[in-house]
Amino acid sequence: MRVLSAGPQGGVTTSPRIARLTTRLAAAGPDERAALEAEFWASAERDGAPLVEPLDGDPDHHAVTFLWRGHRATRQVMLLDHHLTDRDHLADSLLNRVPGTHIWYLTHRLRADHRGSYRLVADISPGPLPAVGEPLQRRLRGLCAHAAPDPLNPHTMNGRWQGPDSSVFELPQAPPQPWRARRADIPRGTVERHRRPGAALGAPPDLWVYIPPGDATAPLDVLVLCDGDMWLGALDAQHTFDALIADGAIPPLLVLAPGSVDNAARWREVGARDPYADFLAEELLPWAAHHWPVTADPDRTVVGGQSLGGLAALYACLRHPDRFGKALAQSPSLWWRPGLPQGVPKPLPDGVPWLAQRFAEDATLPHSRLRSSGETPIVRVHLEVGLHEGGMAELSRTFHDVLSAGGHAVTGTEFNGGHDYACWRGGLADGLMALLGR
Repeated sequence: MRVLSAGPQGGVTTSPRIARLTTRLAAAGPDERAALEAEFWASAERDGAPLVEPLDGDPDHHAVTFLWRGHRATRQVMLLDHHLTDRDHLADSLLNRVPGTHIWYLTHRLRADHRGSYRLVADISPGPLPAVGEPLQRRLRGLCAHAAPDPLNPHTMNGRWQGPDSSVFELPQAPPQPWRARRADIPRGTVERHRRPGAALGAPPDLWVYIPPGDATAPLDVLVLCDGDMWLGALDAQHTFDALIADGAIPPLLVLAPGSVDNAARWREVGARDPYADFLAEELLPWAAHHWPVTADPDRTVVGGQSLGGLAALYACLRHPDRFGKALAQSPSLWWRPGLPQGVPKPLPDGVPWLAQRFAEDATLPHSRLRSSGETPIVRVHLEVGLHEGGMAELSRTFHDVLSAGGHAVTGTEFNGGHDYACWRGGLADGLMALLGR
């Protein structure tokens, strides 16, 4: 697995521009202070946010300043970011106020290849404001539900389950995502929305299906992708599939993307659970074969997902290697083990993750070698994890080593970001090319 170093980053730092503005404001009269603030906001509206500045003597990092234009009722402003915000210490993500102005700001020192999504929320409620400790934490926790995209940032990403959108920022050296946007000059596939087939999981939520352009005569490759309501419902990932196919980066493929109705239902179903893996292999794939010309070759069938979906993808390959020969696991929830309740802190295992132990144990069982012969890998896996996902990066490295030792073919990358669709949508294309690329 390609291991990157996060480097010393993520700490709060000083914005050169805010420092210059503060100095000028301190020496200015009332009229000049008003003009300086107006000039600052005009520039922010023109250039967009966050404010990205080079740091003297540190070319590998930038000062990234998140901004909020407050008013007389603004009490405090908080940043919610997948990497920069510690949910257990929300006060550390409160913005500062430039004295005598409505300019609120928070500056972080970030490596030049960082990418992420974020939201902002202002507290305008009346009454006494908690200063520190648990009362402040409770107040800020309640504000989280009201966070919204940055009005100064035109780059947004749709939310899930009617939740708020997020703003996206990318520093100059962030890995390119050339297949992300819709291209007008290429053939486009179609997206259909169905009710999920079968009865293994009870009441069926929606299933999204991407059908590649053209009339397929030969059997199509297949991608089973968890969280279809996000990928093909909110993020329009069909544009990525269209571009990859048009460029010849992957063969034409059918995408089967079951969704979830909410977090509680997703927790009950998705993960290393037998019913979900059996549904994917024994109900979803046969249903697709009844409607479209699809391959039955496990080496041309990928199962993919993110977070709990990444764990589900890995487990589906373990349980049904005769149907799924390849897995794309982005930030898989390798902390998961049977019996963990929903909604409580998930302690990271000290040693080998539970699923890695299952792979090591099952490598000797007959069912896991249905497709192995000679030097042929049992399963081919592409892992991806963010450097700023806490201990999940180390769990992914351990999992990589366990699978490699068991004879599986494993590739992997680490990106400079957090547990974030803003990063995963580029990694989805990279993973498909690694697993299916010509």
